Order: sequence, then structure tokens, then C-alpha cells
Amino acid sequence: MLKADKVFIENIKEIMENGNTDEGQKVRPHYADGVEAHTIFITQVVEKYNIANNEFPITTLRPIYIKKAISEILWIYQDQTENLEVLKDKHGITWWDEWDIGNRTIGQRYGATVRKYDLMNGLLKGLKNEPYGRRHIVNLYQYADFKESKGLYPCAFETLWSVRGEYLDMTLSQRSSDYLVAGHINKMQYVALMMMVARHVGLKPGNFMHVVQNLHIYDRHLEQARELLSRTPSEKTPRLILKEGKTDFYSFTVDDFELVDYEPVKPQLKFELGI
Repeated sequence: MLKADKVFIENIKEIMENGNTDEGQKVRPHYADGVEAHTIFITQVVEKYNIANNEFPITTLRPIYIKKAISEILWIYQDQTENLEVLKDKHGITWWDEWDIGNRTIGQRYGATVRKYDLMNGLLKGLKNEPYGRRHIVNLYQYADFKESKGLYPCAFETLWSVRGEYLDMTLSQRSSDYLVAGHINKMQYVALMMMVARHVGLKPGNFMHVVQNLHIYDRHLEQARELLSRTPSEKTPRLILKEGKTDFYSFTVDDFELVDYEPVKPQLKFELGI
């Protein structure tokens, strides 16, 4: 069994059997019908994968749309914009529309923060000029930005980067994860980001660690959780490949990636979003 599937199953069981609930408490998220979206959750969850050894954090228990996941990360770190029209027209993604603050943007968040503080260029230059420095950090959780506009506070909010010989290691910190819906989307899109950055600075992708403070399952996703636990994982080992040729971070496109040997269990599951 894939490590990612094993960990996925273990975490779902831990949430379902031993998790805490915010039922009865006032919560921010709600469903499209206006009902508060409550969760069962666990805290301080850590996963680590050796990307150099083809240990990728993608489940086979349901399909993960890797192209869309990577496109979203390009919108944030390449386009560096909060504009939802760019996300729709360039990348074909509309799921962020639920967080439109009323002007076809998500406010001073994510890509807008990357642009405002020149975070991506700072990271790339730092890794090239001082590879063994311990200050290679990209943090999207900027309180000044939260005061500037409305908008969802970043969920996956910080990456820390370390050079280790010929390898580039990355840690992703996340305050909150809607596990069944976005858990593996977030993991794989940030692995793709690590692969692009590593190529840009002449290194190989090494270890990917994911730290989540609140890992949760929504109360309207419990049936889907039980369905996932009933499925038999694929026996194949999927790998994400960044094709050879390009070396400039800003030149990569989603078509430069290929996910091979990926045979997830179908059909896809449907989820009501907590927004």
C-alpha cells in the first residue's frame, strides 16, 4: 500500500474515532444553504515524504485532479494575483468564486501578498546566493494585508526551504485542512512548487513535510469518509514528473508536469463546501 494511502486511512480513522468536534460552537464556515459547517478534527498532524525516492503524497482512494491543483499554485506564485478572472480565463478554475469579496478578487491575499512583498523572487535569489542560509521562508500570513481588505485568511500559509547537498527540502505549514476535499490537492501542488523551485536553482527535490494544525472532516462529509475507508487502494505507485528542458521558474506551465502510473479508485466523490 502507498504510504500516502496508509496515512490517509489512519488519519480518517483517528478523526472519526478519536476526534474532537466544534458542534454547538459558533463557527465561521457555512454551507451554500446557510447552515453552519461543523467539523470533527484532530490537531498537530505531521506527514513527511521522500520525493527523491518517488514517495509522493497522493491518494489513490479517489481521483485527485493534479492539473487543476498545479494551475492554482501557478496563479499564486507565478501570476502573483488575487484576480479571479485571471484564475478562470487562464487556468479554468472557478472554485475560488465562493470567496469573491465582491470585486472579482479574493482581496489582499495569497498571490497579492506574494507580489506585494516580492516573496517569490526573494526566495529564488536567496536559495541561489546563500543556499545554506536558514532564512528561506515564504509567509503569506501578513496581518497588514488582512486589515487592508476582506478575504479568507490563508490556509496553507507558509513554506520553509532548506538546501541539503544536492537536494532541496521544503516544509509546508497549514493552519486548517479540509482533509477529504483538499488535503492531497494541497500536498501535491506544493510538491510541484518545490520541484519547480529546485529546478530553477539547480537542485533536486528532496523531502516534503506537511504540518497541519487543524485537520478536519466536515459533518456533511462523514458518508464520504466511510466510503473512502471501504475502498481498496491501487497497487501502482504514482509519480509526478517535471519534464526536462526548462529551468526558469516563471516559464513552467501545467503541461510541463506529468502524473504517471496513477490509477485512482472511481467514481469521484461529491462534497458540499464549507465556505
